[in-house]
Amino acid sequence: MSHYQPVRPADISRFDAIVDARSPSEFALDHIPGAINCPVLDDEERAIVGTLYVQQGAFEARRVGGAMVAANLARHLREQFAEMPERWKPLVYCWRGGMRSGSMVQWMRLVGWDAQQLAGGYKSFRRHVIAQIESIVPQLNLRVVLGATGSAKTRVLQALEAQGAQVLDLEHCARHKGSLLGNLPGVEQPSQKSFETQVATVLEQVDLSRPLYVEGESARIGRISVPPMLVAHMRSSVAIEVAATPEARLNYLLRDYAYLGDDVDSLIDKLGVLTELQGKETVGRWQDWARNKDLPHLFGELMTLHYDPHYERSQSNHFTQWDQRHRVEAAALEQADIERIAAQILALETAA
Repeated sequence: MSHYQPVRPADISRFDAIVDARSPSEFALDHIPGAINCPVLDDEERAIVGTLYVQQGAFEARRVGGAMVAANLARHLREQFAEMPERWKPLVYCWRGGMRSGSMVQWMRLVGWDAQQLAGGYKSFRRHVIAQIESIVPQLNLRVVLGATGSAKTRVLQALEAQGAQVLDLEHCARHKGSLLGNLPGVEQPSQKSFETQVATVLEQVDLSRPLYVEGESARIGRISVPPMLVAHMRSSVAIEVAATPEARLNYLLRDYAYLGDDVDSLIDKLGVLTELQGKETVGRWQDWARNKDLPHLFGELMTLHYDPHYERSQSNHFTQWDQRHRVEAAALEQADIERIAAQILALETAA
């Protein structure tokens, strides 16, 4: 009988390394933060074994798969694990805590390392992520940073963090700026599971006795869904509005979205989505400006005709403390102004 006790997700910090034995595509979809991917079967091998299992049965799948696993384990021992000391203590996991991680752990123990297997594998970690979000979110002392499009809210969050505040940057986790034009150039959004893992990882570090600053997001950031419990809690929390002038916002947008002029076809396609709301004539004019890289006129009208008209009504409908919000005014949004705005927001806690 093994003397090893089942390792739970809450025990992860006790180990020197976390080794993900799943295939690269599984790892890319989501993984335990800090894990290294050392597949016992790569994606192609996993497909071959799965096909054999269906067509010829479990024995043939294990025979062929076993040879592949042995070859991959040998390679990891020669390469990834070659310099690990005798007292190295890795935690290994696969999808369900079964044969893939079990085979790796067995070989590691034969070498002499104190390797252990995550009970339930990635699936148990996934349950842990959901449970952490559901447990921690209701306890959060949130401060929700709001403001019309172009108010530099993300930069304000970054400045707050630099000045010692606790911050949850949902747009960073989602790799998206949250607006119609919010896709980051050359950057894919993570999977929904990966996004939630990132959120849970931040929340686990939060001091619940202190405020946590977050941008007032909608229920979706690009194609990512914000956990409904978090959306509901944001909408009932203390609201702080960055009230920047239209001129300051336009200047900021021209700096922050300058890259949109580099992919005209993509920008024209995105603007086309607004045809039903704004009409062919207006959108056609915007698309012409996009073709000519006339971003000042384009962004100016997007603000006045699309983003701003419904801003205040939307905020008052969604954020229950909107009428009692704290306002921090800004005539400019250069870096020094953003740092001043963050300092003023932090000063609200002292004044409260």
